[in-house]
Order: sequence, then structure tokens, then C-alpha cells
Amino acid sequence: MGHSNHLSPQLRTFIEGQRLFFVATSAPGRRINVSPKGMDTLRVLSNQRIVWMNLTGSGNETAAHVLEDGRMTLMFCAFEGPALILRVYGRAKVCHPHQADWADLSALFPSMAGQRNIFDLEIEAVQTSCGSGVPIMPVQEERGYDELAPYYEKMGPEGLARYWQRKNLQSIDGQPTGLEPKESR
Repeated sequence: MGHSNHLSPQLRTFIEGQRLFFVATSAPGRRINVSPKGMDTLRVLSNQRIVWMNLTGSGNETAAHVLEDGRMTLMFCAFEGPALILRVYGRAKVCHPHQADWADLSALFPSMAGQRNIFDLEIEAVQTSCGSGVPIMPVQEERGYDELAPYYEKMGPEGLARYWQRKNLQSIDGQPTGLEPKESR
């Protein structure tokens, strides 16, 4: 349907109305990672910049890939309303809780237990396609607020740090994610 190097006002509105998006990353010689993301974790800051908060999960591939390579694609699909698929391509930086920019960037989002990384995507290209193959699927409820957030709240900061130590400091390919402060390495 269309290509551009920035988001139009219509596409910004479309993104802001989505309850689900997908992130894809990789690095040379590494596995390609695709992850679904939801909850109130994404902000369009301009027609060239998107930031999103990544909550703790069982792996941390996106952070490792961004540290090594920086390429990222976000995909949004219209599961309700007129059909549309939007892909946003760019280069991302990752920010972790131990870094100086964390306070400013995390202030853009509601406080949620398990906040792990913030990705800052500088948009290089935007592509839309028809999306006619995407089914209509209304959202019934958000699981994260009832399942994910309470799980990490119950862990507490010390439990979360131990979880990160076990599951989030390296990618499945053995690459560092940057989550651990350099002082403690």
C-alpha cells in the first residue's frame, strides 16, 4: 500500500489505538526473535521516534540483539475496524534500570512491577499493507494486569533481581543483554 520514512498523523493514531504489537530483532548469526507485546507499554514521541517499555519475561533476546546490532521492526495489525498492517523499521537503543536515562524514559509509562528495559526506536522506514488476511478478533481482556504484574509484585525487587540473574542476563545464543550493571560483572 505505501512506504515512507516517517509516521503520518493517521498512522500515529492507528498505533496509539492498538492493544497489541509485535517486535522483531536479530543480529548477524543469531536467531530471529519475534515477540508479542501489549498493555500500556508504547509511546509515539514523534513521527520519527517510538519508545516502549519491556516487562520481564523468560528471555531477553530483544536487548541482546539491540546491543549487538540495533535493527528492530515493530508490526501493528488491525484486528478490529478497517484492515491494515503497519511495519515500522529502524534502529533502536536499549535503556536498563541502572542507566542514567531510565528515570526520564520510565516516567512516560505507568509504574508496573517487572519493568526491565525501555527501547527507543529511531524510525528509518514505514510500510503499510492491506491486512485483509488478518482475522477480526476483538480484545476480551488484558491478561498482564491480572497475571503478569501481580506475579512480579509478589517477587519483590530482590526476587526480580534473582530471576533476571537466572533468565535475563544472556540471550539463548549466549549474548549479553546489558541488564546487569557493569559494576557487578
